[in-house]
Amino acid sequence: MTIQQAAELDHALEKNGWTAANLKKASEGDVFTRFLDVLLGRAEINYLINTNADPYIPDEWSIIKHRKGGQVRWDPEKISLFLSEKQQDGKVVKGDELYKELSCLPVLNANVLDFLLDYSHLNLIPEEWKGKTVCFWGTVYRNRSNGMYGVRAPYFCGGGWTWGWLCFEHDFDSSFPAILFAN
Repeated sequence: MTIQQAAELDHALEKNGWTAANLKKASEGDVFTRFLDVLLGRAEINYLINTNADPYIPDEWSIIKHRKGGQVRWDPEKISLFLSEKQQDGKVVKGDELYKELSCLPVLNANVLDFLLDYSHLNLIPEEWKGKTVCFWGTVYRNRSNGMYGVRAPYFCGGGWTWGWLCFEHDFDSSFPAILFAN
């Protein structure tokens, strides 16, 4: 490695938040070989999400229902956005009615939402979600200040992703699909 290459590597590592301890750990065993395999397309990174873990709970909220699903590998090919017939063709449905309809479907929980938001810099959220508010019905919250039940959902705003809260009293139209996972 030339001095210039070492300097470029040093700059890239620093720019991406690497510490001396990270570099030491990456230098152990075959970690760099595995990095190279990913870089050259001989391997891929699997993003595993523990949907059994306790989800993020905002202040003044509590969890009413959290559907666990074990370790879920994030794969956009294995997810779909679902609209009830009651959300199509200009119709709307209240959240409590939609929640009952979704009870037998493989909805994803808020752990997946939090993973996607925590790693939004990796662009794991599909482009097709822009302009929609994708609801993660696998975790239902209760806002203790007003007693309302609801779900969290990401939305694109100001050049980045954030999340909002939709209470069951809300009218869910075609811009509020549920996210489903197909095993």
